[in-house]
Amino acid sequence: MAKSRNNLLGVGGQRKKLSRAEQQGAGSVREADRKVAEDKKQELVRKMRERAEAQPAPAAEPADQNASPAQS
Repeated sequence: MAKSRNNLLGVGGQRKKLSRAEQQGAGSVREADRKVAEDKKQELVRKMRERAEAQPAPAAEPADQNASPAQS
């Protein structure tokens, strides 16, 4: 049996409701907040990378020190 073509509910998705400011071309506050958050994240990542590069890599410990006393 063929699908009914009369019921098109949900076809094509839903549209986002725009505020008056968005309809007139002004950006939303949400977009500005996302940009600020992304800028903060990029700055934090940059600082973490600088700190990681400045610190020497920790030396690996010998295997004898990692063994538990019960195994000795």
